[in-house]
Amino acid sequence: MKLSDTLHKKILDHSAIVGIMGLGYVGLPLVREFTRAGFRVIGFDVDPQKIKMLNSGKTYIKHLPGKHFQGLIKEGLFTPTTDMTMLRKPDAILICVPTPLSKMREPDMTYVEGTASEIAKRMRKGQLIVLESTTYPRTTREVVKPILEQSGKFKLDRDYFLAFSPEREDPGRTDIGTRDIPKVVGGMSKVSGRLATTLYGEVVTSVVPVSSCEVAEACKIVENVYRCINIALVNELKVIFDRMDIDVWEVIEAAKTKPFGFQAFYPGPGLGGHCIPIDPFYLSWKAREFEQSARFIELAGEINLSMPEYVINRVAAALNEHSKPLKGSKVLLLGLAYKKDVDDVRESPSVTLIELLQSRGAKVSYHDPFIPNAKPMREHNITHMKSAPLTENTLRNVDCVLIATDHTNVDYDLVLEHAPLVVDTRNATAGRKRSKNVVKA
Repeated sequence: MKLSDTLHKKILDHSAIVGIMGLGYVGLPLVREFTRAGFRVIGFDVDPQKIKMLNSGKTYIKHLPGKHFQGLIKEGLFTPTTDMTMLRKPDAILICVPTPLSKMREPDMTYVEGTASEIAKRMRKGQLIVLESTTYPRTTREVVKPILEQSGKFKLDRDYFLAFSPEREDPGRTDIGTRDIPKVVGGMSKVSGRLATTLYGEVVTSVVPVSSCEVAEACKIVENVYRCINIALVNELKVIFDRMDIDVWEVIEAAKTKPFGFQAFYPGPGLGGHCIPIDPFYLSWKAREFEQSARFIELAGEINLSMPEYVINRVAAALNEHSKPLKGSKVLLLGLAYKKDVDDVRESPSVTLIELLQSRGAKVSYHDPFIPNAKPMREHNITHMKSAPLTENTLRNVDCVLIATDHTNVDYDLVLEHAPLVVDTRNATAGRKRSKNVVKA
């Protein structure tokens, strides 16, 4: 029997072991779905603290309960580990590692390359490898495949199988889960594509097979470029309308009453999360290889990257109206997460806002009900900070409250009643009483 037929049979009868590389916001939900379908999963991560927490019934992601994974561990369905020698065991290995940007805003493929190298050292015949990390088109072909085949022992379709299936997680969302989101799958070959499509078809409600890895890679990039450009548009409109003394939020609410030809996007203090601030730059970088310029993407990136500075200037101007300089003023930032009701700080504009405020001499604190202690980040270091209690005393003892994230469980009426000045970047105070001390930014 062919290796592909053997693996196909194991997938269908759920005897295939699934390995997941990276137990973060993408990998851990996949663990949940594959074990729910009855697959045994080995989860790999280089962070021993994550493994320790999972084994002790705790988790580092708010919406994924630790007790659930501890139960899976006890049942033998889930094995979290840092031991890469176990990579020979899985029949399918899903790569869910970060793809950040370098300081020069170029793709940093260190994690993908390192993970592929770890797999290559221990590959056995018959394994399916799927890259899920969002990246530029041709990454699977030009980066992952050569690493897997560098020993000369393995050949695609004869010895192993390779595909790309972009993650589409939306942390914190409750109406749609991982299994409900259609899974785009592109194989490096027809056989690889068929195997990957079969694998995901066992755990999600809908699989969308496409003709190649490149189409699947480009699909995810297009999704995020679309959002990036439209958010940049409303951010630019916010700045223009502010000069005209027009409320951009009211404009958007009116515009979205049109039942066709308009989709509402909202401005903010900058882009956050792993996808939208990063992925478009991957495509613009790759386009240069083909002597093409991605002008819309570059312009959108320029606008979105300028928003934190715009917000700080609005804070400074608002304080000035209260006869106070920014230097020496006490500023309480509401929300450290990149979006509401999650504990995810990846690329959060809040962190940039804190650093900009501190660079101008402000005394900064933050409150976030989901993040009691600031988390370590690759490019920032604010781990010394802890969430301040949101009390009357706290609010009265600051010069300005800056709303950077509009968490739903924050008492904004309390903020408006006791804070001397509120700068709102999320329209969180709209429609509330006592809004005379609010400046929108």
